[in-house]
Amino acid sequence: AHAKAWQTYNTHFRQTQKGKVSIVLGSHWVEPHRGQSKAATAALCQQSIEAVLGWFAEPIFGDGDYPVSLKTKHAALMPTFTPEEKLWVQRTADFFALSFGPDNIRLGQSLVHNGQRITPDLRSLLGWIKLEYGNPRILVAEGGWFSDASVGREDTVAIYLMKSFINQVLKAIKFDGVQVFGYSAWSLVDGFEWNYGYGIRRGLFYIDFNQPNRTRIPKTTAQYYKQIVTDNGFPSNETSIEVKAHFPCKFHWGVADSTLQVRFHPFSPQFSDSHVYSWNLTGDGSLRPIPGVKLNTRPAQCTDYLAIRSHLRLFASTGASHYRFALNWSLILPEGSRSSLIHPSFYCTILCAKINAFLYTSKRYYRCVLTELKKLNLQPMVIMYYPSHRAPYLGLPGPLHASGGWMSYGTVEAFQEYAALCYQELGTWVQNWITINEPNRIIDIYSNITERHQAAHNLLLAHAKAWRLHEREYFAEQRALVSLALHADWVKPANPFLESHTVAAERFLLFELGRFLDPLLGTINEKKKGKRKYPHEMRVYLEERAREYGLPKSPLPRFTNNERQELKGALSFIALNHFTTRLVSPNPHTQDTLQKKPAPDHDCLTLLDPTWPSSSQGQAVVPWGLRKVLKWVNQRYGRTLPIIVTASGIDDQASVEDNLRQYYLRSYLQEALKAYQGDGVNLQGFYMWKLQDRHAPEFGLFTSTQHQSKAKASVALYREIIAHSGSYNSSSTQPCRFTEQQEKCPTCEWMFKNKPMVVFGGCLLIMSAMLAALVVFVVINKRNQRHHTGMKKRRGNQRRRNKAPANYLCPAVR
Repeated sequence: AHAKAWQTYNTHFRQTQKGKVSIVLGSHWVEPHRGQSKAATAALCQQSIEAVLGWFAEPIFGDGDYPVSLKTKHAALMPTFTPEEKLWVQRTADFFALSFGPDNIRLGQSLVHNGQRITPDLRSLLGWIKLEYGNPRILVAEGGWFSDASVGREDTVAIYLMKSFINQVLKAIKFDGVQVFGYSAWSLVDGFEWNYGYGIRRGLFYIDFNQPNRTRIPKTTAQYYKQIVTDNGFPSNETSIEVKAHFPCKFHWGVADSTLQVRFHPFSPQFSDSHVYSWNLTGDGSLRPIPGVKLNTRPAQCTDYLAIRSHLRLFASTGASHYRFALNWSLILPEGSRSSLIHPSFYCTILCAKINAFLYTSKRYYRCVLTELKKLNLQPMVIMYYPSHRAPYLGLPGPLHASGGWMSYGTVEAFQEYAALCYQELGTWVQNWITINEPNRIIDIYSNITERHQAAHNLLLAHAKAWRLHEREYFAEQRALVSLALHADWVKPANPFLESHTVAAERFLLFELGRFLDPLLGTINEKKKGKRKYPHEMRVYLEERAREYGLPKSPLPRFTNNERQELKGALSFIALNHFTTRLVSPNPHTQDTLQKKPAPDHDCLTLLDPTWPSSSQGQAVVPWGLRKVLKWVNQRYGRTLPIIVTASGIDDQASVEDNLRQYYLRSYLQEALKAYQGDGVNLQGFYMWKLQDRHAPEFGLFTSTQHQSKAKASVALYREIIAHSGSYNSSSTQPCRFTEQQEKCPTCEWMFKNKPMVVFGGCLLIMSAMLAALVVFVVINKRNQRHHTGMKKRRGNQRRRNKAPANYLCPAVR
């Protein structure tokens, strides 16, 4: 039927009407499950697409017949084309028209038994059509998703999928060379969706079926689609204008690492690898383990400088000035605190001796790291507590974890003792301390919201106690700065057309950052009142939500007056770990969720914008997000305290030419420079995460294969940016050369220009001084001789007068 219609148009109408005719074919996309062998399931995936799309596309765009796999599998059921019909059907389409949406994709359908998964990947399907049918011109004749009828006009999920589909089309055009010439959103208005009836809505315009005239109201998808059409795609939010400026001379150029915390020692084969290797057997310089031969790995000892020195010299080669690493609380104090060891029993005496041995070894090790840094004229930033999912109990000492972890106030007191030990033993070498790394991520482990609020409360008190302790007992001598580091990704509304999403994004930031910074710093508006509380908006929101859920009170703890005083100003600088930007939408609540009465939290959902470039691990590259979060912190807390970005980076699969990381480094530092120069942010440091990969290429500036470290291309770029104080343009000058670090002086310049005269004059001056000293020496010597002779005469006369023994001298003379 289709072929006859096309042939009729081609014969009788094409020459005068100049039109094009095609058939719309729908399809899903299926691919092998991740982690499974693609070779085992690729054929099944191919057959799955051929059984749906190929059934109609192969006769028209292919050889005029059904796919071979379809005819083989269903030989008894498939009709056959005559040779004349094959020629009649073949090439009866002027373009490829594709339908892609919920009618073709059943995301809930399980194909586990075939090792397949269905995914809404329009780009891959377009690429398949290009390869299978000779790169035809393609029109996406129907694209889009549905919304539940209860959603109404605020169809955020439909916006997200529309954005995803259209962006996949753009990627197929730009990156894959697919000839897509159009996209049609489905559909204009809500309609009858077959077996779904009116239970789902797919229209850009909402129809109110309760109104006699069936009122049409534009949904937020209509607003968003209009924006895409107006912009003809997705214009970048980044400004192309490059800022010509420099960071201050005392700027922290750093590398952040957790290697020293996760392991007791830096990564080195003598500590971790028991194999013996033969080198260069095949002439390619590779190391091959000798089967059956193993050595005992060496214990971590301070005398083993090889690992420490090589690790730190690797860091020094980046050109950075500051190295951020973490201590291991559970290794330094396995029992949590020193006071817990005081017990009269014999068992505890043995335990104390064992713990003290650990304490001595770990202290000595960390001292060695710090002294080696000092020898290299590099500065440390040391984290006392760095929670990690790879460490038992998230890095907490076992007894503290067993007694409740951060739900217990005993952990707060134990942390203060641990901080005192850190200041006492290592404070001589450390000028920048981080008490706790990312407390706003630690609390994510608590599924109970009430426990999450209490854990955050105790983490905040633990930091404040450690800060006050340093101020009271160590600051006068050590003059160090103490802070806590917060995970600080930027967020923006998932649906920019809804006020509720804008409010949700701001609320998310208050729960992430304001929860910890407000009690310590107070906002600009509240500083004059001297109040130290959780953010006002956060408290009000939780109280309202508690009333909605029928709860007796808000789950947010309250500070005592003493705690408020302890918290007030307990921050020397603001430390932020920033990596990416996310979308935020409010969590929709149904009657079901309200009846379950969970404790209220921020009630936000996070999404990744599919139009943003992202890494292999799904981290979006959004440079302007760094500037946004710095500006937000600056506006809320003022610019009195310096801000330091204590970790920032991205995973890159490249072993050497890490182009994604280089782009990340250039663009993020450019946005940081804009925040410093244009927005007045008191930015004083930037630390790249991290120094070295362990196995596969990820976040490291150096790749480690076969125990050999190799610098990636981003190392040279980072070194160049550091050399020019923030600019990667080599034509710019280093502003710190003759400013804070080395000020010019006219006398110095005159001395440098007249070096020979200065040297000659210096020699004359030295010779004159030596002659003068010689003359003075001779004069004084003669005077002493005369004085000595006179004294002998006087003493002889005195003895004769007193008739005293010749060997007697009075006590005064003696």
